[in-house]
Amino acid sequence: MTVNLAKGQQISLTKSDGGTLGRVRMGLGWQAAPRKGFLAKLMGPQEIDLDASAVLFAGTEPVDVVFFQHLTSDDGSVRHTGDNLVGGAGLGADDESIVVDLPHVPAHIDQIVFTVNSFTGQTFTEVQNAFCRLVDETTDQELARYTLTGGGPYTAQIMAKVRRAAGGWQMAAIGEPANGRTFKDLMPAITPHL
Repeated sequence: MTVNLAKGQQISLTKSDGGTLGRVRMGLGWQAAPRKGFLAKLMGPQEIDLDASAVLFAGTEPVDVVFFQHLTSDDGSVRHTGDNLVGGAGLGADDESIVVDLPHVPAHIDQIVFTVNSFTGQTFTEVQNAFCRLVDETTDQELARYTLTGGGPYTAQIMAKVRRAAGGWQMAAIGEPANGRTFKDLMPAITPHL
């Protein structure tokens, strides 16, 4: 059963039988909003290059990042499945995914923050049906979904984080708009959510 998360909501990543999840996939999807008027007929549908990133933290210190130019964390526990330059999944499948092998995340890593940014600089007013979802990689069951609503004149979003908690991991929907073309630009906006 999927939990539809509201901004700021948290869920435990402990299985209903008391076990813990092994590998989870943070999937991101989006569609370009349709162009209107004369521009739509002249130029056709637009393509938007959103990029998913995962920043690994030890306390408030970033220690590693996984994104389209560094597809696997140095320890191998977090892996990006590849860059999608145009999007299109929207409410369906994932356009970009980051897989986290939770039992193999080093003990000093206590938070992983997931971001999405418009590398080409388009704002979220030009994006529709954007979401992030957490999926159990073993069963392919969707556990939680956070849907971006409202668009807006910003180029990035701090979507969610997973963090160590007593007895396991938790996921929190952040949904904070930001501006930047890469995860580096977003670091000042991420810090308040640690």
